[in-house]
Amino acid sequence: MLSDVINFIVSVVSQWGYTGIFFMMFLESSFFPFPSEVVMVPAGYLAHKGEMSLTLAFMAGTLGSLAGAIFNYYLCYFFGRPLIQKYGKFVGITDKKMQKFENFFNKHGEISTFNCRLIPGIRQYISLPAGLTKMNVLKFSLFTTLGAGIWVGILLWVGYFLGQNEELISAKLKEITLWLLFVVALLFAVYFIFVKYFKKT
Repeated sequence: MLSDVINFIVSVVSQWGYTGIFFMMFLESSFFPFPSEVVMVPAGYLAHKGEMSLTLAFMAGTLGSLAGAIFNYYLCYFFGRPLIQKYGKFVGITDKKMQKFENFFNKHGEISTFNCRLIPGIRQYISLPAGLTKMNVLKFSLFTTLGAGIWVGILLWVGYFLGQNEELISAKLKEITLWLLFVVALLFAVYFIFVKYFKKT
């Protein structure tokens, strides 16, 4: 069953091509979070198979992330807090949560638009306080592109590595699954600690 799901995802990414990667990463970086792992890891796998260009996949993913972030940025830049207060609840952004994003941004400064691009569940929302404070859009774009580029590159490498070691992965699937579960648990712990710290700011 899991193998069928993975094959389906890889097939979808292959059919949608670079435009699909851009669009899905745009969604992942905007108000409609789409798991970037579902897009970029299969893209890396397809690059290893020679069915996709690693460079073009990287560019499509990074530019899609940047476009989604700028979309969020300008929503707050032009419409401000009233937009979040009126419609934020429909995408899980309450006034209290928005205040926490602002406090974090104000405390850690504009560099947080780079750092937070590497934190799942947070990266798409750091664009909001940046837009509210009218952060310089060129600096915002630079920080966002750097952070998004690192994340996209990591996911592409994972997919490419899977392609290079497909036979080994099949033979050691049980051990690899256990290690992946460990890594997921570790990331969850880091995320949990970050959220607890984030709530205090």
